Amino acid sequence: MILLDGKKTSNDIKDEIALEVNGIVNNGGKKPHLAAILVGNNGASETYVNAKVKACEKVGFDSTLIRLKEAITEDELINEIIKININDSIDGLIVQLPLPKHIDEKKIINTISIEKDVDGFHPKNIGNMTLNLPCFIPATPAGIIELIKRYNIETSGKNCVVIGRSHIVGLPISILMARNSYPGNSTVTILHSRSKNINEICKKADILIVALGKANFVTSEMIKEGASVIDVGITRVTSNVTKSGWKLLGDVDFENVKDKVSYITPVPGGVGPMTIAMLLKNTLSASKL
Repeated sequence: MILLDGKKTSNDIKDEIALEVNGIVNNGGKKPHLAAILVGNNGASETYVNAKVKACEKVGFDSTLIRLKEAITEDELINEIIKININDSIDGLIVQLPLPKHIDEKKIINTISIEKDVDGFHPKNIGNMTLNLPCFIPATPAGIIELIKRYNIETSGKNCVVIGRSHIVGLPISILMARNSYPGNSTVTILHSRSKNINEICKKADILIVALGKANFVTSEMIKEGASVIDVGITRVTSNVTKSGWKLLGDVDFENVKDKVSYITPVPGGVGPMTIAMLLKNTLSASKL
């Protein structure tokens, strides 16, 4: 079993980005600039945004964090986004999700300029990704693709099963794995809440990508011998063996699966760090536009 070390790989990518940014600045260019909008006081969102701001500092980006009150209206938030869209000093914009229930997330995503949509959620970016045209790929699927590439996992002609069909992970990664490229050229099956015979389909997977959000959902009996397993899920559960009183689990029963597979991501330290690294990579690309 080979561990797909997202933490190490993401640090390698950050070092590469920092080196390129240093060269840009030394040649008289502008530092890439990422803006993040945080609405309300969601603890998890606060943690994610702060991690992105720190990552910007590490690679030499400028960053702007815009904090907005929970009760902000949809129109007020749209106006904030438009201000950033027309601000030439800012290269990339992320609006941290989830948003308060009174705000339509789709409308907000559609408002972000496609040239600054470094989260890759705008319908035009998703459409261009589907057609293998230049675009910003959503950061988590991009991170999965980068891990597969850097560990030289063969994908052509392989059976790839994706569990979960979210617009953020499941749907885009299924498209990327089927595209005529490397990584890609896989035969892809998407499983979801209405799927039948999930265990039998998983057993045929050469590559299994799980983005469900249910701790230890995938057991050893569902895994093909020698498969490559990418675990996107992360769930916080109580624990009486840790000082904090809780621990993080993935969608895959790691301890009982690890000796059966060729490659597997840990949780934490797998796909998570790659997501931020690819967000930075998208922002660097946006700055070159």
